[in-house]
Parts: sequence; C-alpha cells; structure tokens
Amino acid sequence: MNLRQLSCFVAVAEEGSFTRAAERIGIAQPSLSQQVRGLETELGGLLLERLARGIVLTPAGRSFLPEAQAAIRAAERAERSARAALGLSAGELAVAAVRSIAVGILPEPLRVWHERYPDVTIRLHEYRNKRVLEDDVRRGTGDIAVGPRPADWTGPIVPLGWEQFVIVLPATDALAGRDTLRLRELADRSWVLFESDFGLAEVVAGACARAGFQPRAAVRTAQSEAAARLAAAGLGPAMVPDNILPPGLAASVSRLDPPVSRELVAYTRSEWSPAARTFLEVLRAGTSRWSAAPPETKRAGAAKPA
Repeated sequence: MNLRQLSCFVAVAEEGSFTRAAERIGIAQPSLSQQVRGLETELGGLLLERLARGIVLTPAGRSFLPEAQAAIRAAERAERSARAALGLSAGELAVAAVRSIAVGILPEPLRVWHERYPDVTIRLHEYRNKRVLEDDVRRGTGDIAVGPRPADWTGPIVPLGWEQFVIVLPATDALAGRDTLRLRELADRSWVLFESDFGLAEVVAGACARAGFQPRAAVRTAQSEAAARLAAAGLGPAMVPDNILPPGLAASVSRLDPPVSRELVAYTRSEWSPAARTFLEVLRAGTSRWSAAPPETKRAGAAKPA
C-alpha cells in the first residue's frame, strides 16, 4: 500500500466517478483504475462497487475512507513542515477557521503573512460552525485553527482575545443612535437571523434566551456580513460580531447591555509546526483586532456552545 494508491482511492470516493477523479489527479483513467485495483488486491476485498453511472463505497470502503483521508493529510502536513523548517521559503500553510473569523479577523494577518513570506501559500479552510471545524482539525485538516475555544481539546491552545457582538439597526429606526441596547427591547421584532447550522445562530439564540425571549425570523442567512447589510436595509435587527461590519455601512450600531462576547483562540492537534508557530506570532501581533473581555461578560454560547 502506498500514498499514490490512497490518493487515487480517495479521489474516486470523493468525486463519485473514475473519470472526474482522473481529471482531478491529472492521470489517465486506466492508470487510476489500476492503482485502485492494486489497493483492493492488497487489502483482499472490494472498496468500491462499480456501477453504470458511477461508484458506491462498499462497507469496507466506507470504513477505509476516513483513515485514507487522514493519511493523505498527514503526508501533506509533513511536506509543509519540512519546507517550513527549511526557512519558510516555499510550501503551503493550511489555516482553518469559522467563516465569521475568516471574514472579520483574518484578512489583515493574511496580508501581513503574504508580505513577509510571499512564497508560502495560504490555504484557507472555512467552516459554518465550530464543531465541524474541530472535527476536521482532529481528522487532520489545517496546520492552525482559529475560532471559539474548542471543547475537550488535548492539543495546544493559545488565547487571542475576544469577539464583541453588536446590534445593527437601520439608521431610521426608533432605537437608532443608542450607544447600548438591551436585547429585551427587541423582543417583539422580527429579526435577521442565521441559518440553524451556522455557528452564530446559537450565539444569537443563547443571548436572546438569557434575555427571556426567542427571536422570530424575518429572513435567515449563512453570511455574517450579509446579516449586517440586511439589518441596515430594514429587515430587522441583527446581532453580529463587530469585526465583520462592512466599512461605510449606513446603519445604527449599538453595543449590548449586558455585553455579549466570545473568546477566540488558536489551536492545533499536537504541536505547532514551524510555519504555524510563525503565523501564530502574526495573529498575536495584530492586537487591534482583538478585544479585551468586558466586565461581567455574558459569554456567547455559555448555555450551548456555538
């Protein structure tokens, strides 16, 4: 069994087709088929059921796939780490983050990284919620993860700061212009909410539950920046991280009383690779994007992790 065989099998399993897998890897389809057959022969059974319109994983194939994916990712990390140890002169750094962090926090650190290490490519993996992010990092995705503090994590975790949440209203709203608002004041409104599988949906639901109500939706979105724009357009209040507010947004933005915030950390599986450690230093240097935890903070997701 070799890495080439594993890569061919994973490509076929993920694409659902020998033709698409061959195009993805860049080899002839007969060579791809030969690699997969050789793997099946070595293992002593079929991993794929060949059908007229594609393939289906056998029970053995379903069991084998996640381990094969993990092995490929481990090999990719090994290559990146070796290149990084040789001076950050080439290679790739994989950064995994929840989507709101990718939009609100990471652009500036990524710009700084590109200026300092232009030959080290960043591969950004974005996730809708922190649980999917954590699961993928455990399975081998990413050299460094950035997001809310993970639960039951055994690897290194470095605190970065806090993400503060604000209420966005149209500039013409009766409550516009207030420095702070209590969520209870918005209990009778229809809201701009997030889709249920988007991590910020639980942050909003948890904060409103602590204020004694369940928000009803006027519209749902899976993009934090879109939520701010929809609220500014008058579709209802939106609760979003302050770091994702679009520049020049024509809206009223108010802090919450009591405040709602979420701790952000960087973490990895077992130990920092040289490139990941260097990127961590870039993250920690960008202190203007991290907020200190306000007094009596109501941690977002305290009742239920986001």
